[in-house]
Amino acid sequence: MSVFDRDNWYEIWASLDKNRVRTALTAFGVFWGIFMLMLLLGSGRGLENGTQADFAGSATNSFYVWTRSTTKAYRGLPPGRRFELNNGDVEAVRREVPEAGVIAPRNQLGGFSRGNNVSRGTRAGGFTVMGDYPEIRGIQNVRIDHGRFLNPLDLEEGRKVAVVGTRVQELLFDAGEEPIGDFVRINGVYFKVIGVFSPTSRGNQALRDAETIFIPFTTFQRAFNVGDEVGWFAITSKPGISASLVEERVLELLAQRHRVHPEDRRAFGHWNTEEEFRQLQGLFGGIRVLIWIVGVGTLAAGVIGVSNIMLIVVKERTKEIGLRRAIGATPMSIITQILLESVALTALSGYLGLLAGVVVVEGSRIAMQTAGVNADMFQNPGVSFSNALQALAILIICGALAGLIPARRAVAVSPVEALHA
Repeated sequence: MSVFDRDNWYEIWASLDKNRVRTALTAFGVFWGIFMLMLLLGSGRGLENGTQADFAGSATNSFYVWTRSTTKAYRGLPPGRRFELNNGDVEAVRREVPEAGVIAPRNQLGGFSRGNNVSRGTRAGGFTVMGDYPEIRGIQNVRIDHGRFLNPLDLEEGRKVAVVGTRVQELLFDAGEEPIGDFVRINGVYFKVIGVFSPTSRGNQALRDAETIFIPFTTFQRAFNVGDEVGWFAITSKPGISASLVEERVLELLAQRHRVHPEDRRAFGHWNTEEEFRQLQGLFGGIRVLIWIVGVGTLAAGVIGVSNIMLIVVKERTKEIGLRRAIGATPMSIITQILLESVALTALSGYLGLLAGVVVVEGSRIAMQTAGVNADMFQNPGVSFSNALQALAILIICGALAGLIPARRAVAVSPVEALHA
């Protein structure tokens, strides 16, 4: 029996069409299983995209280090001692930790509490004012809309220049007014605006980044009388080197320079973006596995229904199968017939379920974009082409397995007994 035999497919269609209600209900079980699998995959992708968007504005191989109070006595120094990072630490890290890539010391005006520290004319606002090196763009990604970003000459000459976020421009300047070349006053010191940037991050982080002003690190130290103090370090590892390894080396070096007990882990605060990103990837890897388990389990329930129906079909066609065996039909032709019926029913209903699932997921994505919905934790749901092919392959395999037991039962029918049935 040939798979491409037209008469064979007419026979399959006649068999499925003979009991339409039973066929429809059986097909719906497979349809629902693959439909739910597509919805789960699409929703999982949307959740993963939304969560990973939080990392879009920063390098994933970066870490941050700042100081806190010591908790252990060391070299005659009591616990509870406060200490600060300084410019010497910058050079020490560059010299002693060759595995470090971008090394960006940072200062923030007023810490994390902002007052009305920036004004222009009669307008004022509380913004985040950062003293930075140009290298900070290798860690915190910003998009320059107008003008330019900080450069090494700004630091060398201690220029009083500023790069402002889009929200700062909106609040301090009129619509259509050119900010480049104008001045803003930060804690009584005038700075010339040389650039306007927009953040690449999303959600609440994007709002905070848009209210940021970057000024040269050296200018910050002089203008606001902080001496050679450094608020914290933002550092990346070189390609192929773990950020955790570089972080450990940096913490060890800083502990030596500031006479901190080697086991005093609470003397330094630190945040490792690489570790957080890796944990996030592991989390969503587990979620993807769970989605496939739940989806395939739901699909298996429908396929079991197909197998049961095919067993009923074989029982109903016992006399027909015996007659075909009696006139010379081979066991393989009987097996092929049953398997083709099972695969045809499973593949057709499964394809419709896959198509409906993809349409619903893509429709949801388009609707969210059209309505301007900005959900921080759920963005761009979708089903990849590879996932669709995997689901289709699983579907065909399951269809073949669903027909295997009924096919073996059909071959076991004795022609003599079937004719006497």
